[in-house]
Amino acid sequence: MENYVHKVQYYETDRMGLVHHSNYIRWMEEARIDWLDKIGIGFDKLEEMGISSPILSVNCKYKNGSTFGDSIEIKTKVTKYNGVKITISYEMTNIKTKEIVATGDTELCFINLKTRKPIILKKENLELDKKMKEDLLKEEY
Repeated sequence: MENYVHKVQYYETDRMGLVHHSNYIRWMEEARIDWLDKIGIGFDKLEEMGISSPILSVNCKYKNGSTFGDSIEIKTKVTKYNGVKITISYEMTNIKTKEIVATGDTELCFINLKTRKPIILKKENLELDKKMKEDLLKEEY
């Protein structure tokens, strides 16, 4: 599966010309939505099924700066999954320099959109449960 690529925009930079730290969190969101599309269960499909996946926590470690015009490849991988919660890890690499610019992870849960109560994905949607487990089992990003 092809990784997500984000091209750094001018408005994402700060006064020093570096990407503001908050944007890496946004890029993780972009990569997660792209990953869902690529595994065939886009965010819109999830919501049509009555399922949402709110964020429980976000972690980001900054390694090297990014600047306007850089292309950042973002690899995603499911690193934990128990049917109710999922942790997705991210590795962000500057395509030109090959430097890792940031790593991070997001922990999410699955809820019923109407009741806002947690659900067990295996009971609600076997296909989605299977795709999460498949990604968890893959060796690398």
